[in-house]
Amino acid sequence: MPVLHDWTGNAIGEVSLELRVAKPASAKNIVHRALIRQLNNARQGTASTKTRAEVRGGGRKPWRQKGTGRARAGSNRSPLWRGGGVIFGPKPRDFDIKMNRKERRLALRTAFFSRLEDIVVVEDFSTNLPKPKSKELFQALGRWGVPTDAKVPPKVLLIVDRKDETVFLSARNLPNLILIAADQLNVFDIVTAKKIVVTAPALAKIQAVYQDQKVAEAEAVQPDDASVTEPKASKKSSKKVSIDQQESK
Repeated sequence: MPVLHDWTGNAIGEVSLELRVAKPASAKNIVHRALIRQLNNARQGTASTKTRAEVRGGGRKPWRQKGTGRARAGSNRSPLWRGGGVIFGPKPRDFDIKMNRKERRLALRTAFFSRLEDIVVVEDFSTNLPKPKSKELFQALGRWGVPTDAKVPPKVLLIVDRKDETVFLSARNLPNLILIAADQLNVFDIVTAKKIVVTAPALAKIQAVYQDQKVAEAEAVQPDDASVTEPKASKKSSKKVSIDQQESK
């Protein structure tokens, strides 16, 4: 269970983290697929080159077909010529990869749970920043175990339950610190971050938003509920009753 830290860095308790993750045999594959999907879907796909038919000019034959001793040429916009078209160059295309919503959520939960050793849970510190102050947030990260003495600070993912204006202004000037809301997680930031700092309300929101639907439905069902109706008879049994009634007539 992750340890809960306060603003000063002291451990004040523990928090529970319950997420339905993928099986060990398929966990790596599904996280990799989700990562490749995110990177591909972020591509614009606007790269374009001109073929020999699209390059301006080249309407006149450079020289006659025979008798010059040179290779025959029909256009000075041939891909073999300088200023000519491009062979098999890129054209605008769609790089989007489809992935089921359940698989995406499963990959997100699996990636987050796999970083359990690098996750630091802290209490909500928005009240400890009465005004935007990057220095105070930077010092707090050091108290929470994030290395801050390196020339190139490691990438840190800070997850909050909501984007507070003071916290946002305090975090935007810190290098390699990414501030993100709990309901906007993505696999790339989770996998590439060296440390993940998440507030306790954000952790509760993650478990509520990304919880498996089957688990949520199972927890909502109350077995002792008196309003549960008995299952209806199947078509086969109802048909048998009607036949027996016909025989009695």
